[in-house]
Amino acid sequence: MSQITHQKMLPNGALFLLLTCFSGLVYGEVAANFNNCLQFFYRNEPPKGITGSDYRHICQLYHNAYRFATLYDIKYRTPLYSAYKLHSPDGKRPRPDWMIEPQLANSKGDKSMKYIKNPDQNLKESQAVNNDYIRSGFTRGHLAPSSHQATKDDRTATFTLTNIVPQAAISNNQEWNKFEQNLSDRFKNVCKDKLYVVTGIIPYQSGEHKIKDRVFIPEYIWSAYCCNDNNVGKDQGKYFPTYAAVGRNDPNSGDDVVEKSPKNSGYDVREMPLEELEAILKKKLNMNITLFDGHCGAK
Repeated sequence: MSQITHQKMLPNGALFLLLTCFSGLVYGEVAANFNNCLQFFYRNEPPKGITGSDYRHICQLYHNAYRFATLYDIKYRTPLYSAYKLHSPDGKRPRPDWMIEPQLANSKGDKSMKYIKNPDQNLKESQAVNNDYIRSGFTRGHLAPSSHQATKDDRTATFTLTNIVPQAAISNNQEWNKFEQNLSDRFKNVCKDKLYVVTGIIPYQSGEHKIKDRVFIPEYIWSAYCCNDNNVGKDQGKYFPTYAAVGRNDPNSGDDVVEKSPKNSGYDVREMPLEELEAILKKKLNMNITLFDGHCGAK
């Protein structure tokens, strides 16, 4: 690790003990793939069909345990998606400092996901920082929400800006929040084994919509889930074993993806079959994306 600056001067045994001690400080991990955190994807399979050179795989590690996975866009300085397994929380929402990921700036740097009050220019170039959101007119919108995590450590780990997008307050606090709560209720009432969730964004197709001229604002937020419970099937209704949703993040967007309703101030959320969401992603992102590789619900 980068903290060890005199490795060649240490005996092998001493070096091993020093590395062991430092291993307790590791919180985040940027890698070439998701091999270390495949457990957050249904059947250990991340979404397929995503192309581009600006994406970075982050296995979100906190207190020596992986908490969720994120595909981060270093050009847009937002995640494309976060993937996690939904759980019922065992306590209240924490209020930690907003953390960032040093390894996005330097692959050989410190692995620790951490709060840095005054990040240097290299860090700012690689990702969003807290000052980007202050007085920006947008809230910090979680893709993997703290309310869907089991323990305090699980919930705290979601407060990394690599899991955050600029989200309109009405969407974050009202319409999208209602969808997240409905998802929690379905997990508690129907899907009692494992509910795999992938939540992501759709950027604007034209123009540069950014906060602080740095962090791109998504036009839509989407989510899809798969219930891995042998006792849950299509006989449970249209919402199982898999379903999806898209929410508006701009009241002035067209009605081609989500029709605007006056009662929701233009931040409507529309639920839909998984196949419909994948068709929207194909059109808007110009990628042939499959979220669960056609396996969710297959017998």
